[in-house]
Amino acid sequence: MVYDNKILIGKSGSENVYIYPSMANRHGLIAGATGTGKTVTLKVMAESFSDLGVPVFLADAKGDLAGMGFQGEMNDNISSRVEKMGLSDLGFRLDYYPATFWDVYQKGGIPLRTTVSEMGPMLLSRILGLNETQSAIMTILFKIADDDGLLLIDTKDLKAMIQYVGENSKEYSLKYGNMSKQSLSAILRAVVSLEAIGGETFFAEPAVDIHDFFGTSLTGKGKIEILDCRELMNSPVMYATFMMWLISELFEALPEAGDMDKPRIVFFFDEAHMLFDGAPKVLLDRIGQMVKLIRSKGVGIYFITQSPQDVPDEVLAQLGNKVQHALRAYTPAEQKKLKAAAMSYRANPDFDTLEALQNLGVGEALVSVLDETGIPTVVKKCNILPPQSRMGAITDGERAGAINSDNLYIKYKDYVDSDSAYEFMERMRINQEEQAQAAVQAAKAEKEREQNSKKWGKLVTNTGKSAAGTAGRELGNTLGKTVGGSFGKKLGGNIGATLGRGLFETLFKK
Repeated sequence: MVYDNKILIGKSGSENVYIYPSMANRHGLIAGATGTGKTVTLKVMAESFSDLGVPVFLADAKGDLAGMGFQGEMNDNISSRVEKMGLSDLGFRLDYYPATFWDVYQKGGIPLRTTVSEMGPMLLSRILGLNETQSAIMTILFKIADDDGLLLIDTKDLKAMIQYVGENSKEYSLKYGNMSKQSLSAILRAVVSLEAIGGETFFAEPAVDIHDFFGTSLTGKGKIEILDCRELMNSPVMYATFMMWLISELFEALPEAGDMDKPRIVFFFDEAHMLFDGAPKVLLDRIGQMVKLIRSKGVGIYFITQSPQDVPDEVLAQLGNKVQHALRAYTPAEQKKLKAAAMSYRANPDFDTLEALQNLGVGEALVSVLDETGIPTVVKKCNILPPQSRMGAITDGERAGAINSDNLYIKYKDYVDSDSAYEFMERMRINQEEQAQAAVQAAKAEKEREQNSKKWGKLVTNTGKSAAGTAGRELGNTLGKTVGGSFGKKLGGNIGATLGRGLFETLFKK
């Protein structure tokens, strides 16, 4: 909740523990073992940012964050915490928040799509599990598409591009470098596998406009975008890469802002370890750089995971606001992580951080935030506030009603198949087939003309010879009459016919 224009997240005894809005874009961490209260802390912080008029985007891994769009219900647990922490005097009240539901798979929310081009070759290679050589070829495919003015929107565009380059590999290899058909085939198989896990629905238009995530409700609350990740979590690499793409889109879309009174938007990344597990060094370097630089765009990023050790040191060093719930350590490796987590906090002389970390109850946490000057506070043992919105999941009917009544549903609900690389290749293929068929028909017609020419030439020749022979015989008959007798008549006919045919052949000889 918001009190005195600050984000009240908990109480340490009678002391209020705040996150200062001007320091909220220095990022943060919510960590702890399963069942220790991380989800409640996430909700309390997200609600508070919304109360400040700050838009929020969060990933709902288990479906239990959807209740933020519905008013909370008082129960014994909440009532007890409100009374124990004296929250009524601070203005605590149950409330609901302006939530929009999204889903890559178009089941639990408004369809959330992007295009192949917007994802880019590096992140796409990560989703596809390509090796270094195949990733380099993917980059070349994007370069060829750009140079040839071909739009890569969906997976069928990408497949058409791979096939086209494969068919013309000799020509393109001379200009862009060698691309073996084996590597192209491997990439094609990976794209087909991506389609089998939902790539056809995710890579499509209309692509989401990041600017739709910004804005406030009529009451001034920041919009809360909730991505339903229950099915997306079945593909950890796709989930992590999608979230990385979203951060990249925010970074590219927003101008520099410098120091602000409060963030432009806050991003909560649940199951954050998925982003880093198995990621190549080039991607880890990019994540570290992005987290470091995006602060100046007015974006705050909060990672939610079980242990701080799930986050690389380069990223962990950028997280100024930390809420650490209980950690369990049953093995030497876990005990080592526990000690490292305790040592990452500025010590409080009132208690032993390591001991406290192991003995925290549900709803309790060790909290260290940046003060108004940007200096980390000493760690404090706190009770976390209860959320103001509904706890737990919502019914399918409530979810459907919220989706269908959202203004953005009309904008994104219908799939659009735009004219892009696949359609261009299809037209080119059809044109080539039509040209080939036309060439075959032309050759056939030419052959028929030649055959008809020979046939009619022979007919004309024979007819001409016959006519010439007849005319010659008439001439010979006249000559035979002059000679007289039957001999003269026969001789005249033969000589005349021969002379007539000979004259015709001489006149029409080629």
